[in-house]
Amino acid sequence: MLSLFISLFLTIVLSALTFKFVISDGDFTLLSKRHVKREEIEDKVVWITGASRGIGEILAKRLASLGAKLILSARNETELERVRKQLTGKHAPEQVKILPLDLTSGEDALKEAVDKAESFFPGVGVDYMFHNAAYERPKTTALDVTEESLKATFNVNVFGTISLTRLLTPFMLRRGRGHFVVMSSAAGKTPAPGQAVYSASKYALNGYFHTLRSELCQKGIKVTVVCPGPVVTSNGSGATTSTTKVSSEKRVPAERCAELTIIAASHGLKEVWISCQPVLAVMYLI
Repeated sequence: MLSLFISLFLTIVLSALTFKFVISDGDFTLLSKRHVKREEIEDKVVWITGASRGIGEILAKRLASLGAKLILSARNETELERVRKQLTGKHAPEQVKILPLDLTSGEDALKEAVDKAESFFPGVGVDYMFHNAAYERPKTTALDVTEESLKATFNVNVFGTISLTRLLTPFMLRRGRGHFVVMSSAAGKTPAPGQAVYSASKYALNGYFHTLRSELCQKGIKVTVVCPGPVVTSNGSGATTSTTKVSSEKRVPAERCAELTIIAASHGLKEVWISCQPVLAVMYLI
């Protein structure tokens, strides 16, 4: 009788967990954190790439409201100024710094950008680097990928991002602290037809940053890798966003994606997935 009761109890618990898993928009560890740890964000210097639109813009608005000191980067300075003027918070918009940046501009230009970012707030340097900028071309089959598309994708998603990290990390190491938040993609975990190059770039990104964490975790450097699935935005799309076409896919709102990303960062989680697609979640866990 006791064994029957235990079996029934376990079945109910398993069913409840399965149901929660199916309707969730993130992994259990992430969702268990519930709220942003504001003390981990307030007054911290946060540098965001790809901040002129999409998830980057929304990250900027939420981080500003949490009291972060922001550095906003993207190629379009006019759009960055537009975003800056819309920010509200303890240090916004007056103290928000604009730093135009092209990740394909070469190491000398990236070093100059890092030096500027480190000098913006006297006495403190960059606490968080949100690697949000990315390049995504229309879907194409693996055999139809052009050399131009291959280079363009990897120059931004991999080479530029890694170079920026290599140049910024020594400053963090001297302070004994620093945190990279990497907007990767479910495509870097569960490749799909038509995403060969984009998926490959995200696999490369994941490999680099997981290794970076393993090498520097005892020196005060944290790395959070975020893997969103389909995300809907209302003002353009970046590499981790989807278009706004009608689709059978259930998509996470960009605002929710940004909020979960900040929750993950503030709790120092190593890797998280964000998706309304149960199949992606299951594949991610395999």
